[in-house]
Amino acid sequence: MRSLMIVGTASNVGKSIICTALCRIFTQDGLQTAPFKAQNMSLNSAVTPSGREIGRAQAVQAEAAGILPNEHMNPVLLKPTGHRTQVVVQGQVYDTVSAQRYFSSNKARLWDAVVESYHFLSKRYDLIIMEGAGSPVEMNLKERDIANLKAAELADACVVLVADIDRGGVFASVVGTLQLMTEEERQRVKGVIINRFRGDPELFDDGVRLLESYTGIPVIGVIPYVANIGIEEEDSMGLERFRESTERQTNDHRLRIGIIKLPHISNFTDFDPLFLEPDVDASFVTSPHQLSDVDVVVLPGTKNTMSDLLWLWESGLAEFLQGMDESKQFLLGICGGYQMMGERIRDPYHQEEEDIDEAVALGLFPFETVLTKEKQTVLVEGDLSKIYAGIKVTGYELHMGRTTHLQSLRPFARIRPAQHSDNGQVEITQGDTLQTRQGGAVDGVVSENGKTIGTYLHGILHNDEFRMSWLNRVRASRGLPPRSQSILVSQSREAAYNSLANTVRQHLNFSLLYEFLR
Repeated sequence: MRSLMIVGTASNVGKSIICTALCRIFTQDGLQTAPFKAQNMSLNSAVTPSGREIGRAQAVQAEAAGILPNEHMNPVLLKPTGHRTQVVVQGQVYDTVSAQRYFSSNKARLWDAVVESYHFLSKRYDLIIMEGAGSPVEMNLKERDIANLKAAELADACVVLVADIDRGGVFASVVGTLQLMTEEERQRVKGVIINRFRGDPELFDDGVRLLESYTGIPVIGVIPYVANIGIEEEDSMGLERFRESTERQTNDHRLRIGIIKLPHISNFTDFDPLFLEPDVDASFVTSPHQLSDVDVVVLPGTKNTMSDLLWLWESGLAEFLQGMDESKQFLLGICGGYQMMGERIRDPYHQEEEDIDEAVALGLFPFETVLTKEKQTVLVEGDLSKIYAGIKVTGYELHMGRTTHLQSLRPFARIRPAQHSDNGQVEITQGDTLQTRQGGAVDGVVSENGKTIGTYLHGILHNDEFRMSWLNRVRASRGLPPRSQSILVSQSREAAYNSLANTVRQHLNFSLLYEFLR
């Protein structure tokens, strides 16, 4: 079969979600299917079993296809850090450059990685579901674009164009995108998908006829708007669409959790399980007054710890966090948020900001962090200590920084490299970062009363037993009864994949799609 590429009329039109659905559907149909995105720009990433870093969307798509994620599924990952961008090639940090330098150099090296990774996957799977990036016809960038139509040509892929009708201008966006393609590029486009349609799809029948008449390309599906899909978002724009809330529900029996929306927030899917809990009201916040009535404050990870720490001081949030010792509120810091809980952060190699050497942190614990040139990327498993003793957890580390305790502190966990069995569909290469963890190591810090936790472990809240125990401590502080059963994140995610697949299968012409692919 030919590869199938999903491109969009713009960013955030639903390409990733459509690809996720297709990975699940074609797998259900008996095809060994793998995702591929030549170049991704995202602060929400994942770690593979080999200790490599890829875009979160491709890890999610791999899970939907029932396979392990691999660095070849996203050979080039761009992570903006302010005025510069960190370039990750086949899962490892390659360089940190300005946008101008990125476009003017390394072009051949990056394209070679794309070619190598695509061929790696194409030899091992029946079907590759390729995802484009942004729009395929950004004319000022098109000559240097390796993520869209050039990748489609490499794979001889059949292309389907997705447009988001919910944002308006769907006719102009579809027609305009096709018009800006060359004749050869248009020949690859076999169908159009109209995404996020509200109401009865039959009401768009005239629109389908108009689009098909004008473009000569069939509309192969009108996908309904699905709120709260329940699948991890790649783009922080998803926060605004699905999660951000300025109004809290007035219910004395609900826990209130405020997640600080840092300017460079990364791996925000760490908090997805909180939105599944029936008695939890979680929202993203940006000012101290939004935290006055919460039970828990969460300080998330960030791609620019130094800059976001300065933002905390400027916004008044730093002073609020420093005063939490005298309140009944709980605090959880993850990765960059954990680093901010110490006394200072130093950046001697200017990994983040060219003109900032160090920054004063919150001083909640006596430790300091030095940002390093090397990135720690490793899947881990371990056992929690002290107040949460007996609970086993899994997660992943993804950070550039070494944290040193300046005096004895209670560690949050003792961790070691996670053991994963290969399902035979991808090769797992032992990464150097895994070797540094042999024998185990301590992670993070927890206060004596268990109210304040700092950890490097992304995904800690995806551990059902820990999340239930932690939230029960919050409930007890409010005088609320404990819950004896927690939402099972893995089951919820599987149900979400199947629900999405059923919706897309129902509204997409798969007979025609299979015809295109043969």
